Amino acid sequence: MSLYDEGHTIAGWTGAAIATTGGAVAGLGVCTASLPVVGAGLAVVAVSVLVTWALHLSGWGKPPGVRPREQWGMRVRDTQARDGHAGCVGCRLAGRGRKRSAGAPASVPGAASGSVPAESIPLSPIE
Repeated sequence: MSLYDEGHTIAGWTGAAIATTGGAVAGLGVCTASLPVVGAGLAVVAVSVLVTWALHLSGWGKPPGVRPREQWGMRVRDTQARDGHAGCVGCRLAGRGRKRSAGAPASVPGAASGSVPAESIPLSPIE
């Protein structure tokens, strides 16, 4: 049985903890009106992004979507990380996951040429 299991990864929890710490430091800087402390907090938040990305690329973060139950544990490394995950921005930035499988279309027909018109959806009864 496969179900969604989002966010239960070493990369996710580590990145969230570092970003929370950086946010708290930045908030402390705002409360004390100290621009260097705000900058330090924002720097810690930026470091959290890099740490999360590095952990994801090393296999401690998993792709979104359906995974078998045996891959749900936080201590289970992702075996597909080296090849890159389909649709993963982090993997694309690292140069992974650019290979298409044989027979896969290069793009959606008509999407690049603009032949598919956008549809207007009313957001309120006034429109």
